[in-house]
Amino acid sequence: MITYEKPYQTQAHIHSLDGAMDEITVLGEDMKGNQPIFIVDYKGVKCTAIFNYFTFSYYADDKYGRLN
Repeated sequence: MITYEKPYQTQAHIHSLDGAMDEITVLGEDMKGNQPIFIVDYKGVKCTAIFNYFTFSYYADDKYGRLN
């Protein structure tokens, strides 16, 4: 089930930038499975991201996790 809250902006490690940080907009959260998957927007590209609770960082996959 995908839940949508008010979108918010935060920093994330971006796949296409080899892990460098940039700003994303978190649009929603998919709670299917053990780890939530986030739906994010990175520079007009909707893609998936995960949140690592050990590093307290988002990791956005704008290469292979594209949704549009």
